Parts: sequence; C-alpha cells; structure tokens
Amino acid sequence: MAHVVIIGGGFAGVWSAAGAALARGDADLRVTLVAPNEHLVLRPRLYEPEPDRATVELRRVLGPIGVEHLRASVSTIDTGRRVVVADGREIGYDRLVLAAGSALVRPRDLPGAERLFDIDTLDGARRLTGHLRDREDYTAVVVGAGFVGLEAATALAARGRVLLVDRADTVAEPLGPGPRAEIEAALDELGVARRLGTTVTEVGDGYAVLSDGARVEADAVVWSVGMRASELTRQISAELDHLGRVPVDRRLRALPEVFAAGDTAAAAFDAEHTVMQACQHATPLGKVAGYNAVADLLGRPLRDFTPGPYVTCLDLGGAGAIFTRGWDRRVMASGADGAAIKQRINQAIHPPVDDAAEILAAADHVHLELPFFPRDEERTAPVA
Repeated sequence: MAHVVIIGGGFAGVWSAAGAALARGDADLRVTLVAPNEHLVLRPRLYEPEPDRATVELRRVLGPIGVEHLRASVSTIDTGRRVVVADGREIGYDRLVLAAGSALVRPRDLPGAERLFDIDTLDGARRLTGHLRDREDYTAVVVGAGFVGLEAATALAARGRVLLVDRADTVAEPLGPGPRAEIEAALDELGVARRLGTTVTEVGDGYAVLSDGARVEADAVVWSVGMRASELTRQISAELDHLGRVPVDRRLRALPEVFAAGDTAAAAFDAEHTVMQACQHATPLGKVAGYNAVADLLGRPLRDFTPGPYVTCLDLGGAGAIFTRGWDRRVMASGADGAAIKQRINQAIHPPVDDAAEILAAADHVHLELPFFPRDEERTAPVA
C-alpha cells in the first residue's frame, strides 16, 4: 500500500494530514503523521495567561479522517532510500511532507541563559505562567520588541512592571513604520518601559544586566528573539534561505518525492515576498502540500499555492489590538475594534474536531474569510 508520511504536529502538519485525507478519498492509501506530542499547540496563543487552553487533541482531528498518529520524534530523513527514522524506528514513505515547524533561536554563551523564559512552546509558556502565578507587581524584562515580544510584554503588563529591550533603535522594527505609532501609544498606555539599542548580557537571580552596563530588576527574563526552521531541513536541501527553510515550487515540492509546508517551506507569496513563519500561511501551506503529496501518487492534478492578501493582528493586552493589511501593514483597526478581530482570529485558528465531513471541508477551503473593519471598502480578509 502506498504511504504518505507527514512530519510535524503543528498547524502545517495537521492541515497537511487533512489535505492528504481529502485528496485520498476512497483510494487505498495510508497516511501517517509523526509527531511526539498528543496535542496541536495553538502557538500564536501562548502569550495568554492560561496556555493549556491553547491546545487541541490530535486524535480528535486525525482519527475521524483516518490518519494514523505515530508519537515519535524524527531524527533522520533518508531521501535516497525514502525512509525516515523516528525514535530509532525506520518508516518508509512514497511521498513525504516536511512540516516540522520552527524553534526560537536561543542565545549562546549568555551567562544565566538557563534562567531565561520563553513562550515558544507549551512547556515554556507553562513554566513562565507557573513562575509568575499568584505574584503581583513583579518585574519582567522582555528581550525582543518584535511580534512575539510585544504580545508577551503587553500581556505581562496586566499584573507587573515590564521593560522591553531590543537591539534595534525602534520598537517593532520588523513590522515597519505602518503600525508603529499605535504600538508606541499602547506601550505608553500600559506603562511598558523601553530600552532600545541594547540587549541582555547576563541573567541573574532577580536581575538582568544590559549591554549598556545597566543592572535592572527582573523576576523573569523572557527571550523572544529570532526563529529558525527545524534542523531537518538540512537533510532535504543544501540551499536553505536565511531562516533555514527549504525552497519549494508553486506546488510546494522540494524534491520529487518530498513536499514542504509551514515554517520549513520557503514558498513564494508573490514576486517580492516569501511567506511568513505564521499560522496564517502554515494552514494553507499544509492544506496544499498534503493534498499534492497524495494527488501526486494517485496521478491526479496538483494544486498551486495561491495565498490571499497578507494581514497581521497584534494583541496589545489592555490597550486592545491592531489589525493591519498588506506588506506595508496599513492599520485597519486598533484598540477595542482590533481586540474584537484578534478574538475572532484566535478562535478561527482552531481546527474543527470529531466530524470528518467538517474537517475535510475545511481542508478544501484554503482561504478563510473573516470580517475585520466595517469602515474599510473591502469587507473581508483571508487570515488562514
């Protein structure tokens, strides 16, 4: 029996499984998802105060659509033999989908690095939440004023004092100037202090040392700088992009028998941009890659990856949220209006569960339309 193997249990992996099941239909073909955990972790929600709510049981998605789940970690991909090694066990494949995700780039040679917290994984978010639970008026230092750092800092500001540190000379440098005024205003409203053009050089017991020599109080230091694709990409291609992602064509093929999706895929968004390492791209990438892996085996037409307009929605804690559209990130909604959109998006990223027909229908729907700002001329924007 032909076998499609999917590596990864995040958004791209789960939706690859659903896309594969959709393309399979009644054909005699086996689909296996390999991932060590029993949950899909809704990673964009790990900044929230109860991270365990940001999970979905994989069996409730995979079981109804007839996809096997092997709880194991892949260490080796042998593309010549078409075999992956998972916890020492060899698994053969006819087509492979690499959807192993990305991980936070952790600092090397930082004194006290073992004291750092993060919200990159469920365990990391649990550790931070447990450390600060029942504390009032704590002091937190957040390193990195990008998307993740801003959401962490503004969430932490609800119960404590926060210092936001970044090497850049401006807040939200990766987001560009479009939303910067609204972000700065929100940080001011929440009392989040900033120290720009600097970083943390040491983490001690109750303090952090900055690169300008200052020593500041810190009950927790949260690291949120940099993401890089899974190291498994190195076993697929020697020509990775600056984020460690595998180049793919418009059908998400990396090699004749290998497709890639999510944070491991350097897929073209348009002539000027590649996709972001974000769930709004991981979800449709997965749907297309999984579908194409099976369609390729069955001799059926493959689908092109055709993403919808790029949007972002940034939670700013007690100051609401901002919703932007386009690569210049034009602000379409902010404050309470933005928060309402963010809440909708955080619910929309949950996959359907238990109902095979609903799951497969969602897999066939690459663009999720969501209302965002009634005063805008265009009333909907794809977010997943």
